Amino acid sequence: MQTEAAVVSAAPPRPGSGRIFALIFGVILLIGAGYAGLHLVQDLSAVRSHSIAPFLLLGVALLIALGFEFVNGFHDTANAVATVIYTNSMPANMAVIWSGAFNFLGVLLSSGAVAFTVVSLLPVELILQVGGQAGFAMVFALLIAAILWNLGTWYFGLPNSSSHTLIGSIIGVGLANQLISAHSGTSGVNWDAAMGVFRGLVFSPIAGFLLAGLLMLLLKTLVKIPALYRAPEGKKPPPWPIRALLVLTCTGVSFSHGSNDGQKGMGLIMLILIGTVPTAYALNGAVSGGEVKTFHQVSVDAQQVLSGIAGSITFDGDPRATLTAAVQQRAAQPSTAPALAQLIGQIDHQVGNRSSLKSVPPEQMGNVRNDIYLANAAIPLLLSQPGLGKEQTATLTSWRGLGTQAIQFIPPWVKVAVALALGLGTMVGWKRIVVTVGEKIGKEHLTYAQGASAELVAMTLIQAADMYHLPVSTTHVLTSGVAGTMAANGSGLQWSTVRNLLMAWVLTLPASILLAGGLYVVFRQIF
Repeated sequence: MQTEAAVVSAAPPRPGSGRIFALIFGVILLIGAGYAGLHLVQDLSAVRSHSIAPFLLLGVALLIALGFEFVNGFHDTANAVATVIYTNSMPANMAVIWSGAFNFLGVLLSSGAVAFTVVSLLPVELILQVGGQAGFAMVFALLIAAILWNLGTWYFGLPNSSSHTLIGSIIGVGLANQLISAHSGTSGVNWDAAMGVFRGLVFSPIAGFLLAGLLMLLLKTLVKIPALYRAPEGKKPPPWPIRALLVLTCTGVSFSHGSNDGQKGMGLIMLILIGTVPTAYALNGAVSGGEVKTFHQVSVDAQQVLSGIAGSITFDGDPRATLTAAVQQRAAQPSTAPALAQLIGQIDHQVGNRSSLKSVPPEQMGNVRNDIYLANAAIPLLLSQPGLGKEQTATLTSWRGLGTQAIQFIPPWVKVAVALALGLGTMVGWKRIVVTVGEKIGKEHLTYAQGASAELVAMTLIQAADMYHLPVSTTHVLTSGVAGTMAANGSGLQWSTVRNLLMAWVLTLPASILLAGGLYVVFRQIF
């Protein structure tokens, strides 16, 4: 069995190429950091504050959030480059830059839907109070817990799932919030949303194992190229068709990882931005005047639909408190429809006559964003009611879509910053994970066909998850795919490594839940 040093130097770059690649990455890093910093400063220039405290808090929170993505690069992005580095298809430095470039494209072209699917797991009152003490305690607790667990598993060379870690941290914060606020009837974890996420996280590795194994068997049956089924020979690169295939699959996994995994931190960064500087980030300034007019008309129609649902029931009270209680209980009450009609009317009064969302007064932006978020959370409770007609359903769904467009957006500079953090993390921490994926899962060294099969299946499954807005683990999908090809090839599995991977998989959720929950309780006392 090769040592780590032997694997890392399996395909040494040409003399001087390491410096060239480092220089290229340094230039990219400087340009990207400059772009992100410039746009952040431009956004903050419109913020009027007599205190420097919000900006200091914003800086610390952003560093921690990008630190999570940096550590994420140790794990998930490293999986994308493992096969091309291990099979000598690309020099290590070039592979990392190549993967980082397509991670960047994946992040940049992502819709952001996965980011907000993850955020939706949080208790609604914490999201509505993200700028308060509990909101900051939430953000810091779940990010620091995720970073600590990811660093621990990386140190032992275990390809842990950053997705599992982050979702476990979110659950820990939700449960802790429910326990320490039991007297107020606060909600905990959104278990309906969590179960949908769990299904994706649990079934994707199983699918990766089975599909990669089947693809390996299919290749052996149909493609009679002996070199494809050999392990790398010393420093020699594979034949060019095989090399092209491996580079292609690495590119696909890198892009898919960026489009899915890269989003997880973006949602949290948006919570940080909304909490610290709502005047700059609470509402999507890109929503034009024409779209605002459409929003006004749909708001009028939605109020009529809700009045029809309410019938003779009238409402006279605080619609926010009523709707928050319904969302916490995840069940519509008789007062839900009239309260929602009243809240949508108030939102329309604040927004409907504006030339664009940018023209909403700065002091109102945070409240408008929270009202839209609360209305969007309440609408599904009514859509599940029996007897709702197609036109009524379409109207409420349309309002919810427009509301989502107004509050769920990710500025391009955030995507750039996340992509750079992922790439830099890969540059620093790829070696340990490459060794595990390349050598320690199977009893025999990874062959070209096995690497290509595992990565082809991984990129396909991740793209499918994107379509359904589900977060999945690049780490689990790819490593299970490698294991599937080993089993299909009769190579055998190193059960000590498989056992460690399974232990990391099983322990990640409870460990991150306990860690994040404990940190949240501590931070609630500090903030």
